[in-house]
Amino acid sequence: MPTIKARSDAATGGAPVTDAVPADGALRRRAWGLTSLLVALYVVNYADKAVLGIIAQPLADELGFNSSQIGLVGSLFFLTFTIGGFFAGALNRWLSLRWALVILAVCWAAAMLPMVAVAAFSVLIVSRLFLGFAEGPSSALLHTAAYSWHPPARRALPGALLAGAASIAKIAIAPILAVITVNLGWRAALITLSVAGLLWCVVWLATWKDGPYIAGGKQPKGSGDSTSVTSVSGADEPAVPWVRIFTTRTFISAALLVMSVYALVTVVLTWLPSYFEKGLGYSRLEAGSMFALPSIVGLAMMLVTSVVGDRLISRGATSRKLRVIVPSTGVLVAGVLLVTLPAISTPALAVLVVSLGYGCATSVFPLFNAAISEICPPRQTAGTLGVFLAIMAIGGLVAPYATGVIVDNASTPAAGYATSFQIIGIVASVCAVLALVFANPERDKVLVRRDLPVGAHAT
Repeated sequence: MPTIKARSDAATGGAPVTDAVPADGALRRRAWGLTSLLVALYVVNYADKAVLGIIAQPLADELGFNSSQIGLVGSLFFLTFTIGGFFAGALNRWLSLRWALVILAVCWAAAMLPMVAVAAFSVLIVSRLFLGFAEGPSSALLHTAAYSWHPPARRALPGALLAGAASIAKIAIAPILAVITVNLGWRAALITLSVAGLLWCVVWLATWKDGPYIAGGKQPKGSGDSTSVTSVSGADEPAVPWVRIFTTRTFISAALLVMSVYALVTVVLTWLPSYFEKGLGYSRLEAGSMFALPSIVGLAMMLVTSVVGDRLISRGATSRKLRVIVPSTGVLVAGVLLVTLPAISTPALAVLVVSLGYGCATSVFPLFNAAISEICPPRQTAGTLGVFLAIMAIGGLVAPYATGVIVDNASTPAAGYATSFQIIGIVASVCAVLALVFANPERDKVLVRRDLPVGAHAT
């Protein structure tokens, strides 16, 4: 059996914790292989979201939709997405990760097909509402599954790869969907995504095993797997009242910050190709292909900050510095860039500003997810992240629809889109300042566990 090395964790005041890397190299390779499979599902997840942005103008042309209607569809998706997120903890208790994620992926595939059969505004709304509800719990479950194979000190990189799935979807998948849409029609794009989700399910069922670091709701017992490891998930650590976790200054300020950045993400998902096409004058194929540019910057930023952060935390650096101050400062930079957008009249420069702003802001997701996972006991990770990510999705309830209304009432589409980005930049900057002042995972990790006997249960 591979060994687990204990270390002294600065976050616990020097108390030994068993979160080091298992000595078995084969186990680590398996961990990263399964993490890659989770990233692949998240790519499908984000492609399902992003496809509305790719097909927005073809839908508008064929069915006569205006910008407000497209924006309303985008916002309604995030309404049910937010509601669905609160069910992550329950799914983690009721089902194994294996079956919970399969069921969700099958639902996503099914949600793509109603519009193929009946193209109507009402059908589009219902299918996107269903897709949002089915995708809501997925992020927390995917992070829980990935974290089950990685110790707390090394979770920023797998978290970055998961968060980077949005970028991968826009870098690798969005151009393909754009080509399919231009050459075969928007219905073919939806069918392609449906098939991709079903193919992932086949591979997942053949390969997935739960990891040793987080106890899920339905963990296999006595599997006899030669790579199994004695759990280091904190079985002897007390569960804490949920209210303690959700009322910490770290949780509240972090939720506000990721909510504001997620508003930016949802506007990019829903409107960026339309902005490039109708606002900046690029062709439909160019706009679909350029969808990837902000994501290239974002993925690079997430990987660099996460790899460096994991290494420095393993060497004793504080989580507050690397998982709070660094990403919050990035959001401040993004806010400043987006505020200048209405004053920019050169299309190429506008694309550059949006890309850099998006890239600087999105590193907040993996780093803050890792920070939030620190403050709760391992057994409560799925539930904590489920609520955190559901609150995050509230940013998507208003932003896409508000952008559509602003564009419909602006003097030009370019002015409308730029104004929307500017407003998001201002809000995100304010939330970044709040996180810089109030968020401290090390402090709140201690506070949520105070005065609790071993074996206590969450209430």
